[in-house]
Amino acid sequence: MSTSRVAVFGNGVVGRRLVKHITAQQARTVVQVDSRRDDIASTPFLEDVRVAVLAQPGPHHRDTVALLDRGIGVISIGDEVRDVAAIMGESDRALRGGVPLIAGAGMSPGLLGSIARHLASQIETVDEIHVAIHGTAGPACARQHHRALAGKAHAYHEGTFVTFRAGTGRELAWFPEPVGAYDCYRAEVPAPTVLHRTFPEASRITARMSANRRDRLTSRLPMLTPPHGEGGVGALRVEVRGADETGSRVTLIAGIAEMVGTSTAATVMGFLEAILAGTVPVGLTLPGDDRLDNVSLLRTIQRFGVRLQEFTGVPSA
Repeated sequence: MSTSRVAVFGNGVVGRRLVKHITAQQARTVVQVDSRRDDIASTPFLEDVRVAVLAQPGPHHRDTVALLDRGIGVISIGDEVRDVAAIMGESDRALRGGVPLIAGAGMSPGLLGSIARHLASQIETVDEIHVAIHGTAGPACARQHHRALAGKAHAYHEGTFVTFRAGTGRELAWFPEPVGAYDCYRAEVPAPTVLHRTFPEASRITARMSANRRDRLTSRLPMLTPPHGEGGVGALRVEVRGADETGSRVTLIAGIAEMVGTSTAATVMGFLEAILAGTVPVGLTLPGDDRLDNVSLLRTIQRFGVRLQEFTGVPSA
């Protein structure tokens, strides 16, 4: 069996977990690259690397371009709206290089997109998708969460994107246990844009993020206290509404409750294993893409420690 070399950019919470997961796999070698390097186009560390995972803080677009130009597939976990949009615009570059490109491959919008596809596969038509996000991984993720509550939030409504002030639109969201209920607000996250690309038939798509009063009041200021080295248990809630084959209305809900770093690393491993197995097409692929083997992807994510929970309406024992 040939050995597949994988490069991981970043040494934070997610980067360290990824290196541990990859080195534990047979026929896998990993190269951890200093995320501060500015000579990706020529660095010898990337010789014979097949796939690079961008797990470092900050924008990933410039590094994505340099890697694609070297014929290296890219998985980016970035969730900053403009950066994800810029990466999504590099599909032609990836096609010219004959390599895959996956944008937004973290817990959000990566895992939530896969959960949405899992739910959508169980009904005949999909017309609404509503997601809620809770928790952060390392310090860089916490800072991005802080900025997201101060920006401009987008939602897709009846054929057009509508812009709102982030930090508004409070809704109480019930996440899987042990997280439970949190107030969630509109936020500047890429989930609505990504979900619209993968579910163009849905007429309404919204995304909210959990926050407390202090988060909202201080969101337009620098962070008052340094973020923790790693946040607590995070969660996702994905709600898909549509109709079954008889035309009856159907609402399906699923989610996860797990450390954000663990969930993100497991999601990346799902995409990475699919790329190395040759089941991801060249060019841009987004989470929830119907060209992916979503069942296999979710099984891999669960194998790396994330448990998918579905709301059934039946109390547990």
